[in-house]
Formats: sequence, C-alpha cells, structure tokens
Amino acid sequence: MIVIDPLTTEAKNIYKLLIGCIVPRPIAFVSSKNSNGILNLAPFSFFMGVCANPPTLAFSVSQKGNGGGTKDTLANIRETKEFVVNVVTEEMGERMNVTAAEFPPEINEFTIAGFTAVASEKIAVPRVKESPIHMECRVSQIVEINASQQLGASVVFGEIICFHLAEEIYDNNFHIDIAALHPIGRLAGNGYSRTDSTFDLVRPKMDDILRDIQNKA
Repeated sequence: MIVIDPLTTEAKNIYKLLIGCIVPRPIAFVSSKNSNGILNLAPFSFFMGVCANPPTLAFSVSQKGNGGGTKDTLANIRETKEFVVNVVTEEMGERMNVTAAEFPPEINEFTIAGFTAVASEKIAVPRVKESPIHMECRVSQIVEINASQQLGASVVFGEIICFHLAEEIYDNNFHIDIAALHPIGRLAGNGYSRTDSTFDLVRPKMDDILRDIQNKA
C-alpha cells in the first residue's frame, strides 16, 4: 500500500486524491440571489444529506480558483440566508457545466446556461424548472474550515423547508424512482457517473449474521 501524509503533501495534490477517492459525489446545483435581486446558479459536489429531523443538507464552498475570494453563492447565502438545491439529471449535464465557470457577480447563470427560474413556495430564491427535484433551504449555520485560504472551505448547513418533486419520479409513498430521475454524479477530473446500472443489498439483521456464523462453526 502507498502511504500519503497530508501534512507533508501540497493541498492541491490532496484535493486530487479526495475527488478520486470520494466517488461518485452527488451534485448540489445551488440557486441563490443577492439583496439586489441578481440570481446565481452554480454546482457543488462536496454535498451530503445530514439528518431528517429537521431535514438538513450540507455542501461546502471553497475559495475562487482565480486568486481566491468569496464565491458568489456563498456571498449571496450569507446575505439572504436562503438557497435552493436542485438535483442535476443527465439531460441537464452540459448546461449545468456551463455554470461552473467563474462569472462575475452581475452575470445571471440562469440566462447564460439556458435554465428557467421559477418561483419557490417559501423563500425568495427561485428554483430551476428543468430539474425534477428542488429543495428550498434556510441556512442553519455556516462552519468555516480554513476558509480564508485556497482549498479551505465554508460548509453551509441548510434546513430543507420545502420539497418539490416531479410526478414522474415520485411514487406517492415517499420513494424516488432513480431510473426515471437519471441523476449524475461527479468523479475526478472531467469525469461524471450515471446510475443506469444499480443493484440491491438488503441490510442484514445481527441475529441472522450470528446464527450463520454459529451454523458454520
């Protein structure tokens, strides 16, 4: 086995390791708006669900790559305390990728990438019409981890206060049809993943496992 010590390795190389080791990563396609009404849309792949009570998610925002500075998404969220996470499908992939470019704050990525902004139910930030899942969020907290340095990050925790689900991906029993959703995930470099090949593993019960071990003894 190769052993790598982060304390003696450049952060840019640790980043390469992280995006290759933690795969696939779901994409938080985050829409936000500043106090002047200018919209922003950007993808983030350091993204996870946190808990269900209250429903909470988290994603991390690093400094800008072109010399540092706060990304528009984070600046907007700090200002308004609201954002929407839109799920990215394969059909949205190329246009989503357009929004990954670092545009200046006055540029509306909805317009640049050809997405449609639609009003949310409970917050002022719009959703992405083309996405089949939207999660309206209010900020719970923002945790900074070496956030002022390049490749450090601010971790945004948001309470989900409203879900929007397209009828074709929802079975009315709180289950999402992954085959109908066509989500994509991030890999390393320019790589993305699909979910068109899946399999199930039923979570075992402890008693069954112990019984099998005893029977084999």
